Amino acid sequence: MRKLIAILTLSLVACQAHREPQTAQSAGDIPIGSYVALTGPEASFGNSTLEGEKLAVDEINAAGGVLGRKIKLIAEDDQGKAEEAASVVTKLITGNNVVALLGENSSNQSLAAAPIAQSNHIPMVSVSSTNPMVTQKGDYIFRVCFTDPYQGKALATFAAENLKVKKVGTMVDRKNDYSVGLAEFFRKEFEAHGGKVVSEQSYSGGDTEFRPQLTAIKSSKPDVIFIPGFYTEVGQIAIQARDLGFNGPMLGGDGWDSPSVIQIGGKSVDNSYFSDHYFIGDPRPLVKNFVDAIRKRTGKDPEATCALGYDAMKILAMAIQKAGSTDGAKIREALAQTKDYDGVSGKVTMGASRDPIKPVAIIKIDHGKMNFESWVNP
Repeated sequence: MRKLIAILTLSLVACQAHREPQTAQSAGDIPIGSYVALTGPEASFGNSTLEGEKLAVDEINAAGGVLGRKIKLIAEDDQGKAEEAASVVTKLITGNNVVALLGENSSNQSLAAAPIAQSNHIPMVSVSSTNPMVTQKGDYIFRVCFTDPYQGKALATFAAENLKVKKVGTMVDRKNDYSVGLAEFFRKEFEAHGGKVVSEQSYSGGDTEFRPQLTAIKSSKPDVIFIPGFYTEVGQIAIQARDLGFNGPMLGGDGWDSPSVIQIGGKSVDNSYFSDHYFIGDPRPLVKNFVDAIRKRTGKDPEATCALGYDAMKILAMAIQKAGSTDGAKIREALAQTKDYDGVSGKVTMGASRDPIKPVAIIKIDHGKMNFESWVNP
């Protein structure tokens, strides 16, 4: 029944869009939709992303806008839920007549919304959804972050070549597409380097007790515990792993990028590494200006999701300007031609699958701080 409802919803949205053509070609602001988790367990990501998008919009509008018009950013809270993402994206397309979409951080939400954007020929630029299936939903779907295979390969390369480890235990959020996918790609590449995953355990987002799984992992004597999850559980997993006597490094993906990891995990997350999309201490003037601007607006250091939201908005605006139109097909074509865009999160070139080609940063947590460790080009 739920599948039938989803199909009918997609059909209804497509029909409405066909009956009610976009009016954005007329004079007035250019409406861009953003769907993010502003409440719920993933709110840290969503609010950070939106701050980056807002800064980009303010800068673009202050410089004269796009095609002589200002951008109007319309943000909707999807609460970190896939069904809500589908609902708010439908609203943005049919109710707000947006010409393009930004979102989401989580792959679950992007996978739910992408078919709706695709069926209505509305370009969508995912900010940090790394599951490879996201852009496979159609040729109107793009992203500015690296993918799980790309990130997994970088992490496995770092573990094998930099940390010199041979055995890894994994803790995977079994209900999260991001976590499951990243674990799979990491394992494949790590084994190609001659390593072995000696224990594979799972949990569900929202869990608070991890000792049974960690006990099983510890008994397999791994060199590293790989936790491809979100910051919401990572800190507690680290605390319980240390309580059980595991003293080796822990490793994760970009889902760790939040001050909450250290706030929750404390000293337990010391001697940990994770992959990320940018480095706050990058000496490029573009990065320094971005960091200073966000600090001035929020009083906080910008996370990677903030940088990606900023880049996504700037790339989308550049594509609209290049297209000379707010027509979805023309914007899509311009996005596909993005090459060597110098963004805060690195130089971005859209690949054939609408996934960017860019370096991966490795960040180390030590003594309660996050520090740059190295760049990896998988």
